[in-house]
Amino acid sequence: MILVLDFGGQYNQLIARRVRENHVYCEVHPQSLSLEKIREMAPKGIILTGGPNSVYTEDAVTCSPEIFELGIPVLGICYGSQLMAHLLGGKVETAPTSEYGKTEVTLNEAGKASKLFAGVREKSICWMSHTDYIAKAPEGFTVTAFTPVCPVAAMENAERRLYATQFHPEVMHTEQGKEMLHNFVYNVCACKGDWKMDSFVKTTIEELKAKIGTGKALCALSGGVDSSVAAVLLSKAIGKQLTCVFVDHGLLRKDEGDQVESVFGPEGPYDLNFIRVNAKDRFYEKLKGVTEPEKKRKIIGEEFIHVFEEEAAKLQGIHFLGQGTIYPDIVESDKGVKAHHNVGGLPEKLGFELVEPVKYLFKDEVRQVGEALGLPHSMVWRQPFPGPGLGVRCIGAITRDRLAAVRESDAILREEFAKSGMDAKVWQYFTIVPDIRTTGVVDGKRTELWPVIIRAVNTTDAMTASVPRLDWELLETVTRRVQAEVPGVSRVLYDLSPKPPATIEWE
Repeated sequence: MILVLDFGGQYNQLIARRVRENHVYCEVHPQSLSLEKIREMAPKGIILTGGPNSVYTEDAVTCSPEIFELGIPVLGICYGSQLMAHLLGGKVETAPTSEYGKTEVTLNEAGKASKLFAGVREKSICWMSHTDYIAKAPEGFTVTAFTPVCPVAAMENAERRLYATQFHPEVMHTEQGKEMLHNFVYNVCACKGDWKMDSFVKTTIEELKAKIGTGKALCALSGGVDSSVAAVLLSKAIGKQLTCVFVDHGLLRKDEGDQVESVFGPEGPYDLNFIRVNAKDRFYEKLKGVTEPEKKRKIIGEEFIHVFEEEAAKLQGIHFLGQGTIYPDIVESDKGVKAHHNVGGLPEKLGFELVEPVKYLFKDEVRQVGEALGLPHSMVWRQPFPGPGLGVRCIGAITRDRLAAVRESDAILREEFAKSGMDAKVWQYFTIVPDIRTTGVVDGKRTELWPVIIRAVNTTDAMTASVPRLDWELLETVTRRVQAEVPGVSRVLYDLSPKPPATIEWE
């Protein structure tokens, strides 16, 4: 296991993902993790992340210097590299020239011989993001890489197995970053690389059996990949002791409620109890006239909880609550970004013991587990879908007719993307219908109808997103079908806005 200590950098989850891509288990913990706990965890290696602070200020986020005396290999990245230098007697200062973005890094002769840079070219493009720099490496350290304005782009004390890079090997813009992290976990930490999804599935099912025993569990099932994978793992562990509650709030995409029931309902392949709650009218009434996006989200989340509570109260002997919480939720919760319960924040008063089978997995890993479990491809690779569903794609106050326009236009878009093969080339695509009317002409008569907006983006981490150049014929086909088949619509537009400054979703 590799331990990542988080100093507040924006790429910290990405470090863990890159390590796990090497079939090595990895966890992210706050930098305040005690030495006692680190010793107890017995990691094969430790990675110190980037962060926004300066290591030499009084309020700098830090860690105990003893971490470098544990005999465990350490890799410092960006802020982590500066902290290593600072705590071990080196010198960190404000850089005469800051470096941001793609930068050419050169390995010196020591770098070419380094275990960390085995197979890495003498000159390669790396991603820099720093205003401070290591002006002088600590005693016993050797400089292994540099740039024209950064004398210590990398350094190491190979004898103590301490390594540092000023650049970020975890981001895709660092051309050979994957090789560097591979070298650290295998060449330096001597990891075995035996953490794989098939072994995860087997181990998790055994653990669930042992934990739940003869008890009964309730699972909040949304139909998304996270909750679906959690439900199948629970089903394989305890069978009919599991009851899945699917709250159909009427804000799903076309036919999705029926698709969820076909997989998990009585005709599906899984041995469990399935309850589908039709709460559409209830949600629509609560949302009537509400235009403010955050208020809509809050209403949808709270109403989901109320419906779930009511259904849970009807069941007897339930002691465990299964959820599809995944690892980014927990990391963000630790940082105070959001609560990690993925079902709108279920209240503690339900009195259940939480069971979260995929809570240490990233989204791509959850998909791998879903495939290993035999879930339908369409469910495993379902596009990211916001918790409030189409409620945040029906811009303004939600009405049944405009919600229907979103649902039908989205179905047409997905169908035409699949026909053209664009579904495999675009990360996410959907439609939006805002609460505005535009002038049109139908059958020679003036009309005031809605526009449909097509949104399509490509991204690797959802932090930034670009807009793909769609084939003109595809856009024409979608436009023609939407205008002909979706009532109340006269125009079709294509959103060309990248993220940033725009966001992927409109609300």
